[in-house]
Amino acid sequence: MKKAFSLVELLIVVAILGILTAIALPVFQSHTQQAKEAAAKDNLRILRNVIEFYAAQHDSIPPGYPNNNPTLSPTSHAFSIQMIGTGKYLSELPANPFSGYREIKFVDNNEDFPLEPPGTHLFGWLYKPTTKTIKLIWPGTDLAGIAYFDY
Repeated sequence: MKKAFSLVELLIVVAILGILTAIALPVFQSHTQQAKEAAAKDNLRILRNVIEFYAAQHDSIPPGYPNNNPTLSPTSHAFSIQMIGTGKYLSELPANPFSGYREIKFVDNNEDFPLEPPGTHLFGWLYKPTTKTIKLIWPGTDLAGIAYFDY
């Protein structure tokens, strides 16, 4: 007679594996969330530093203005040329770790910076050159209860 596991024994093993998965999964999800939060903060730090560095080298004019003319509306094309095109500041824009988008949505000179992230998630970052303010576009709060938009 062949020795094999009975259906009950297999069901018990599957149930135990399910319980272990249910215990371990939240731990891994928490670590994934923490990693995304740390990456978001680090990417913001990098962006803020290069914006300040660029402005320090260009008579306090932050990147984003075509031909470094602050009377013109800022554009993503000008920002890309100034930050990435020269290879001096960034090799590429960092991605928003939550959405994966690298694009920057600009707040024009005469607009107020919003208090909440815009409803669209087609952009990774929100940037107002006149104040050199750049923020993460993502709704909700982190594990500590801080709004991602307030990083």
